[in-house]
Amino acid sequence: IDDRLAPEYPYPAALEDAKDAYRWLLTQGIESRKIVFAGDSAGGGLAFSAAVAIRDGNEALPAVVVCISPWADLSMSGETVSTCEKTEPLISLETSLKHASRYTGGQDPASPLISPVFADLSGLPALLVQAGEHEILRSDSQRLSENARQVGVAVSLEIWEGMWHVWHMFAGLMPEAQRAIDRIGRFIQGRLQT
Repeated sequence: IDDRLAPEYPYPAALEDAKDAYRWLLTQGIESRKIVFAGDSAGGGLAFSAAVAIRDGNEALPAVVVCISPWADLSMSGETVSTCEKTEPLISLETSLKHASRYTGGQDPASPLISPVFADLSGLPALLVQAGEHEILRSDSQRLSENARQVGVAVSLEIWEGMWHVWHMFAGLMPEAQRAIDRIGRFIQGRLQT
């Protein structure tokens, strides 16, 4: 899809584009139960936000939501932002706050559709969330998963030992990356067959 990107197109452009892409798939005759929302980092947070917005619109939900190292709290209030700052090799608090301000366009970064850790997650489809032990956004994954569990959503949270933000990008170089991707494939296949 030709989605609009920040900072030229701040929130809610990305969310609206994600919803439009999903609706387009439905108009093509693809059943919602055969669609997966998935993303990594900011895309992982967007996958959650899109699912919440689709639910709020009383539209058919996708089969599952899969998030890899989701950035789901643009206010950066999670505990691991500070506790993992020395173990996270890819992203930092300073850079994340800069990107957050570009995305939010002056709106509250703790708004539920910007930062789904603050959203009501009830009624969402099954979730798979993968995060690295050493990443500063690990608490985003943990908080999202716990919030979803508390409202009855089926959640699989995987914290991968020794890993960092979106280690999956090293598939072909690191066996842990390929194993994580294979795990996602098995999860999706299992859910789409039911």
